[in-house]
Amino acid sequence: MSAAHAGPAIAAPTGRAPWSADRVLLWSCVGIPLAGLALFFLYPLATVAWRSLVEKDGSVGLGNYAEVFATRGVLTATLNSLVMSTATTVVSVGLGFAIAYGLDRSCMRGKAAVRLALVLPLLAPSLVQGLGLIFLLGRNGLVHRWTGWEIDIYGFWGLLISNVFYALPQAVLILQAALRNMDARYYDAAEVMGASGSRQFFDITLPNCKFGLLSAAFVVFVITITDFGNAAVIGGNYRVLATEIYSQVSGQMNFGMGSVVGILLLLPSLISVQIERVASQRQFGSASPSGLRVTPQPARGRDAAFTAGVLLASGTIILTVATVIFASFMRLWPYRMEWTLKHYDITVSGGYTPLWTSLYLSLAAAGGGVLLLFFLSFGVCRIPRAWAKLVYLVSVLPVGVPGLVLGLSYIFAFNAPGTPLYALYGSAALIALCNFYHYHTQGFLTMMTGMRAVPQALEEAVSCLGGGTLRVLRDAVLPLIGPTVLGVFFFLFMRSMVTLSAVIFLVTPSVSVAPVSVLRLDEAGFVSQAAAYSTLIMLVVGGSLLALRALIAAAARRRT
Repeated sequence: MSAAHAGPAIAAPTGRAPWSADRVLLWSCVGIPLAGLALFFLYPLATVAWRSLVEKDGSVGLGNYAEVFATRGVLTATLNSLVMSTATTVVSVGLGFAIAYGLDRSCMRGKAAVRLALVLPLLAPSLVQGLGLIFLLGRNGLVHRWTGWEIDIYGFWGLLISNVFYALPQAVLILQAALRNMDARYYDAAEVMGASGSRQFFDITLPNCKFGLLSAAFVVFVITITDFGNAAVIGGNYRVLATEIYSQVSGQMNFGMGSVVGILLLLPSLISVQIERVASQRQFGSASPSGLRVTPQPARGRDAAFTAGVLLASGTIILTVATVIFASFMRLWPYRMEWTLKHYDITVSGGYTPLWTSLYLSLAAAGGGVLLLFFLSFGVCRIPRAWAKLVYLVSVLPVGVPGLVLGLSYIFAFNAPGTPLYALYGSAALIALCNFYHYHTQGFLTMMTGMRAVPQALEEAVSCLGGGTLRVLRDAVLPLIGPTVLGVFFFLFMRSMVTLSAVIFLVTPSVSVAPVSVLRLDEAGFVSQAAAYSTLIMLVVGGSLLALRALIAAAARRRT
């Protein structure tokens, strides 16, 4: 989400006939993905806004809004969401900055273990962090079993810890980028002037990192306020907006109220995204292309402190996820700690069918999504500037829409008997589409970054040799943008495999996905089987990540 650092680099085509084959192909590259955005993003969102105005008797008005603001539970959930998101943001950004600083500005030991800890939360549904905390600190957790301590992990504190674990990797990535963006020459000049290390930190590092801190803060805020998995598993009686939407729609079938709560959830997300975009543009727009990267020098005391502190925080994340994996092999947690595979013999909640469904639809979302994003970014870089700005704006809009709101909008848009769109309702294809458009912005911005890296001189050389748009794509663009395409493919695949909030409303008794099965197993009390299912999801996504790295390495060797 934080990749919106610069506007698109536009090179409008010149010297071509208005209706030449190349011009038609170019506008097709833009028009087809835009049609998809209109049909599967803009139209569903419009239905949510409309349904929020439709009252129970069928009339149109603001009755649903008045009812929401008069409902104490919704107001409490709104306040809880704001408090929880703010607390998670403060903790995650503070801890994330310490970890990023340790990785980038110190010679601490164990950096590989820290990077592993930061990857683990991205390989599994968000609720895995909550599940791990329950195994460790719950009423039947290891800590209670070993010490007898009564720890009430459900509620605010448990949700805060699990949210921090889930949001921390993304905060660290943004803050590392901000730290790497600084020019080492500032520090060299400060060294010559006799500035101490602490003076350099407060006068150079923090001021130059302020927009990165702001960007990380708003990313974490949006992630937290829109997350459903952790709140459903470990939130207990601490209700937030995400669980309130689910309760209104799935529990009470109150679609009007659910739409209003969705609008409430949408507003802070959109405001946060806009502020984050401004911060990102200032942070990365101020970078010097000729800047020198800071190289950390060994300092025994500092490095030892970062090694201890950062490894402690990272080890906690690894321990939480490892406990979930370990519990999946125990016969009866935590009373009969005997190794067994019986929890992997899952016959309830659809068995392994949802896992295979997740795999198929994730491959479909990633494959189809990469094609659409590739052609869209290729076209945006070549159409006239005025049109390109408009297309760019529409393409980044999905980043501000929470998954729950998008999933709810799909119910309204596609559950309409008598319309052609109704054929998609209840299908795996609709879930794949929802997953793709949920993460459309991140994939688009990444693809745009790769597209800008293609030298314009190379494209001009192909054109001068008589090559049209297809030859430019084949001979100039594809060979250089291959690693970016693979990266976007894996990103879409990974997020489709683990996302829960965007699809919780779209599953049916006949079509479900793996993250929902984990939630259903946990709700039914099959916590060890939920752990087993989570382990398999992590295995699939982690194996895909290793395969991606191998492909990128092989491509790099071929180029050299």
